[in-house]
Amino acid sequence: MRHFHGFMPTPSNHPRDPLHGVTLETIVRRLVERHGWEVMGSRVPIRCFLLDPSVQSSLTFLRKTPWARTKVEDWFAEEAAEFPPEAQAG
Repeated sequence: MRHFHGFMPTPSNHPRDPLHGVTLETIVRRLVERHGWEVMGSRVPIRCFLLDPSVQSSLTFLRKTPWARTKVEDWFAEEAAEFPPEAQAG
């Protein structure tokens, strides 16, 4: 791993990272199961959550829109700390 002027990047695949090994599809499905589309649309107001929502349309949009994906991933990561890994499986 390269070091630039004393900076060492944080590895994104660290085992304690709540997003490690979790696909975007899994993140969206778990948030939908836990909160539903209405809550997701109020928390992250994007059309694919608000108008005729589906997992597929959400994945398409989130993969092309970094700011929205970051919001969804951050939300999932916040909640991951509240639930033990066994409760997240599925």
